[in-house]
Amino acid sequence: QVQLVESGGGLVQPGGSLRLSCSASGTFRSINAMAWYRQAPGKERELVAASISGGNTMYADSAKGRFTISRDMAKNMVDLQMNSLKPEDTAVYYCTADVRRTLGGTMTYWGKGTLVTVSS
Repeated sequence: QVQLVESGGGLVQPGGSLRLSCSASGTFRSINAMAWYRQAPGKERELVAASISGGNTMYADSAKGRFTISRDMAKNMVDLQMNSLKPEDTAVYYCTADVRRTLGGTMTYWGKGTLVTVSS
């Protein structure tokens, strides 16, 4: 079983910054990739940023130039630094991890989410 715990959400004014953190714990062989998704009210969940194998990263167009994903593989943690926040960034942000399980195979785990509200 793998647990993902997010932190760092909250209320911020437009133009402000927030840093989200996610920590993975449990029993597993390794983590292939970690990512951040978000779901705004009335909208579908969408990928925001991902840290994949080889240290590569990918971003949604809406996040490029404003958000930075960073991963500490030794600590099984991933952060999302969000700058120049806009009201449309308001959403619940979820951390995910693609885990190689101890008994074989891979599985994607999700955290419970952390709310980010961008409002004046």
